[in-house]
Amino acid sequence: MASSVHLSVPQKWRRPVRQRSRLVRRSGPAHSRIEFAHPSEQEFARFLDYYRIRWVYEPVSFPIAWDGTKVSEMFTPDFYLPEHDLYIELTTMKQSLVTPKNRKLRMLREIYPDVNVRLLYRKDYQQLLAKAGYGALEVQHLRKEDIGQILISPVELETRVRALARKISRDYKGRSIVLVGVLKGVTFFLADLARQIKVPFVIDYLDLRRFAGAQPRERVRIARDIDYPIAGRHVVLVEDIVNTGLTLDYVLSELRERGPESIEVVTLLDRPGRRLVKVPVRYVGFQIPNDYVVGYGLDYRELYRNLPFICALKASVFELAAGAQAGAGSPTVLEDLK
Repeated sequence: MASSVHLSVPQKWRRPVRQRSRLVRRSGPAHSRIEFAHPSEQEFARFLDYYRIRWVYEPVSFPIAWDGTKVSEMFTPDFYLPEHDLYIELTTMKQSLVTPKNRKLRMLREIYPDVNVRLLYRKDYQQLLAKAGYGALEVQHLRKEDIGQILISPVELETRVRALARKISRDYKGRSIVLVGVLKGVTFFLADLARQIKVPFVIDYLDLRRFAGAQPRERVRIARDIDYPIAGRHVVLVEDIVNTGLTLDYVLSELRERGPESIEVVTLLDRPGRRLVKVPVRYVGFQIPNDYVVGYGLDYRELYRNLPFICALKASVFELAAGAQAGAGSPTVLEDLK
C-alpha cells in the first residue's frame, strides 16, 4: 500500500526536513551540549563520544506518508553518523511496543532506499551497554540458572580453531607473523590458535581502557601497548568477538600508523548484523546470534570465562542489574524509550 501511495508523490515533497538544533550550551563535551528526549539517548551519545565517532542528534525528519499534498507522517531517526553515512534509531522500549516503529522504518526504507538506517532494539542496546560496563551488579557466584543455551560446544571450538590455524598457516607460508591479541577475552582463543599455527610467529598483547560510564572528556585509548615493533611486519590481530566494530576500527587505525607490511583480523565470534562501522575481518570462527555470550574467555563482570563452551547468558541477569541500578536512584540507559 505504501509503495502505491508514495510513488504518486512528487519528488520535491519527499525531501527530508531539517530539524531545529537541540543545542543548549556551546561548551563541554558534545553529549553534554544537547537536550536529549531520553536519558538513554544521552548515554548512547557518550558512548559515541568515547569512540571519537562524530554524530548529529535528530538532524532531519523523513516524510513517509501524505494526505493529498500535505505530509501526514514523518520519521526522525535519533542519530546520524556522518563519517559512516548511517542513521541510528534507538528503541529500548518493550518488544511488544516496537511494531509501530518497525512499520515506520519499513516505510522509510521503501521510500528512501539509499538511506542507510539501523534500528537498535532494547535487547541489543542492553547487551551493548552491559558489555561496556553499564548497569551491571557484581555476580557473586556462577549459577546454572543464569546460563542459557549452549551455542558452541568444546568439540566445535577445537575443530574450528584448528581450521582457522590451518588457513592462516597456508596464507602466510614462507613468512613470519606477529599475533596481536586484544585482552582479556581473547586469551583462551589466542593460546589455542597459536598452538596450531605452523609458521614462525611472535605473540604480543594490547589492552584498551574499558568504557564503563567514562568521564565526560575521556576517550578510548590503549592502556597496555604492544612491546614488539611491527613496522614492515605481517600482523594478525586476534579478537574474541566483533560486534559494532567501534573498538576494532580504533585498534586498526592505531596499528596502521606504525607501518606494518600488512594487517589482517581473525575473530572467534562475529555478529555482522550488529555492525555500526565497516571493518575488515578476514578470518571468522563462528557467526552467532544476538545473545550475550560467555565462556571460553568471554566474561560478564569477570565471571564465566572458564566455561569450556560458549553459551548464552540469560537476559534476566543484566536486566535485573539494570533495574536495581535504576531503583537506587541513578539514571539508567536501559529504561523504556518512547
